[in-house]
Amino acid sequence: MNSSRETYGRRTVWCRNRHRRRGAILILVAMLVVVFVAAAAFSVDIAYMQLTRTRLRAATDAAARAGGEALARLQNVTAARQAAKDLAAANHVAGKPLTLADEDIVFGRSTLQTDGAWSFTPHAAPTNSLRVYGRRTSDSPSGSVGLFFGGIFGIRDFQPTQTATVVRFDRDICLVADRSNSMKLDVSEHASFVPADDPRYCRPPDPETSRWAALAVATQTFLDTLAISPHIEHVALVSFASDNSACNCSNHAADVDQELTEDTTLITDAMAAISATAFNGATETATGIDTGVAVLTDPTQARPFARKTMVVFTDGHTTSGRSPLQAAEEAAGQHIVIHTITFGDDADQAQMEEVAAVTGGNHYHAPDAATLNEIFREIALSMLVVLTQ
Repeated sequence: MNSSRETYGRRTVWCRNRHRRRGAILILVAMLVVVFVAAAAFSVDIAYMQLTRTRLRAATDAAARAGGEALARLQNVTAARQAAKDLAAANHVAGKPLTLADEDIVFGRSTLQTDGAWSFTPHAAPTNSLRVYGRRTSDSPSGSVGLFFGGIFGIRDFQPTQTATVVRFDRDICLVADRSNSMKLDVSEHASFVPADDPRYCRPPDPETSRWAALAVATQTFLDTLAISPHIEHVALVSFASDNSACNCSNHAADVDQELTEDTTLITDAMAAISATAFNGATETATGIDTGVAVLTDPTQARPFARKTMVVFTDGHTTSGRSPLQAAEEAAGQHIVIHTITFGDDADQAQMEEVAAVTGGNHYHAPDAATLNEIFREIALSMLVVLTQ
């Protein structure tokens, strides 16, 4: 009897424990279900937030690029701002068009730092860049982004931001070419000028062997290289020598042979016209630089938001006029960068190197026609830059 009672008691206790464990497991399962559902909901919102950031990044970048392109093409801040707004609105972020306010589009200047990074200064001149702030915040025109399940965790919306800065390096370029008497010499000659009793004195330069012919070929290489640029480059041509009358031909100290133009075939035509002229005269380098500055700062021709670059070529020494260094200093005051090229053994390399240094440009020396051609190509390639931060 006692044994039976003990067995029955043990069974009763075991049944009670089993029911208790079953109840505890059900509670644990219920808790895990809640955790799983919360984790799933959280994952959905996290994925949605990441997708929103990605789309906002793409929309902001696109708006900045559109604004930069319009600034270069139209040279108008209002038009550039509208272009950025229009392209932003064409992109949907979290189911709504991205609407930019005027203050979300800031114009300024970007400069390259010594560590290779770019620094953006809002509202600085000369303007070469714009920054777009893409926002889906509560105070933005498009508002914040509502979450699907964030309310479970007490977070009802998401407020992402993105920034894109586009640096445009469209240039107004003035080629300033030496057309003094010595440019009719053959490339291989080491003389300083063509004497009056030389038959070449009253003739145009030789189209094959002259220094001018080598310059014409190199200039065409420069123009052809610029043609592959994604930028909108405007180019002008200035030639210089000194006032001179000989052989029924009158030369000016400097001529604007072609105003700034996007059509570089006009530069080719202007070079051809000079090639057909029996030019003479000395070398007034400063007058050539001054004329180039006038071209690049002419408000009726030059673009207000294009960078200003001058390429000065000479095969000799300055023989009249003021110092080219004074002209270079004034050009630097107008934010004009001058690259200088000297050609042949008789060129004043030291002075032209100083001219370039004053304006932050580079100096190149070409001992022969092949090197001259490569230098013009190198300068053109150095201008083909678009940077986006």
